[in-house]
Amino acid sequence: MYLPSAFREDRLDLQHELIRTRPLGLLVTAGPAGLLANLVPFLIYAEEGKFGILRAHVARANAQWRELGLVSECMVIFQDAGGYITPNWYPTKAETHKVVPTWNYAAVQAWGKPRAIEDAGWLRRQIGDLTRSQEQARPAPWSVEDAPVDFVAAQIQAIVGVEIPIERIEGKWKMSQNRNEADRQGVVAALTAEGGPSADLARTVKARNP
Repeated sequence: MYLPSAFREDRLDLQHELIRTRPLGLLVTAGPAGLLANLVPFLIYAEEGKFGILRAHVARANAQWRELGLVSECMVIFQDAGGYITPNWYPTKAETHKVVPTWNYAAVQAWGKPRAIEDAGWLRRQIGDLTRSQEQARPAPWSVEDAPVDFVAAQIQAIVGVEIPIERIEGKWKMSQNRNEADRQGVVAALTAEGGPSADLARTVKARNP
């Protein structure tokens, strides 16, 4: 991706953290069927491989899984919540009017050679791990074991696993680092005042510009 030095983030722990907090990744392949892209929830296994391993599953009816063995590389894109930045938030606007709108966001792109997995044991572990990652903080967590065994087995037959050892990974946090201090403070103040998701973005902008 286009990666100006001001926005580049090479710290692997922060890249992995974005994947954990925003696990719904866009799986992109360019194989015999052409460009295919599907949103898939992934888990990152940070301790495995050079840069970690991504694991997921897709519906067996999803034709993309058959492409995985036919490509030398795929890409998965993870993106944090972002937001529109209006020039009206910049003090520089009142001084020069030489400002334009932009969009602040954080994203991670990971590349690797994928493989499709049809082993029932592997798939059972994967859906268990994925479920725990999303349920463990809930007051009454749901578990795969709560469903009938024969029902789970039938569901597993309808999915295919995806495993991608990460061979290359890039992070981009575009958070007004290219603006002067006054403009950054204006962005943080305005986003904070909007509240909701904008307030979360404000905290990220502030953290990236100490």
